[in-house]
Amino acid sequence: MTLNKILSGIWAAIKKLFQKIPSDLKTAIHIGVVITENIKNFVESPAADMITLLIPGDIDDALKAWLRKRLPAILAQLKLTEIHEGDDQILKNAIENIQILNGDAKNAFLHNIAVLIGQAASYGKLSWTDGVYFTEWYYNKVYKETLNKNTN
Repeated sequence: MTLNKILSGIWAAIKKLFQKIPSDLKTAIHIGVVITENIKNFVESPAADMITLLIPGDIDDALKAWLRKRLPAILAQLKLTEIHEGDDQILKNAIENIQILNGDAKNAFLHNIAVLIGQAASYGKLSWTDGVYFTEWYYNKVYKETLNKNTN
């Protein structure tokens, strides 16, 4: 059996599990991926409120307010910033530090951010272990494929 067949079987199993989880957890995983992609693609902006640029506008206002409070804390928890005051300054410093990273180190931090945001967006219902698997699967098999379809 080839590695591709083994990985295809694993992806198929995760897809079946993903289809069975509650919709609020699916939404939380989606939010984690989207915000992390916004961080990854963020280019310096003169905007005063960086958090508004990173959090998608189509999510519930209460959840958006919750994430506005949690995102700087998540980045600080991952030690991506030395700054501890001012949400925009924390985000700016964390993004600068992410930009310095490359390769697997950068991918590892972005993956961790996506999982932690997914946990925050699920109000703690998403476990770390489930978040790791589902976020990775969602990013590769739903988010990226949707982007590829939209750009072609």
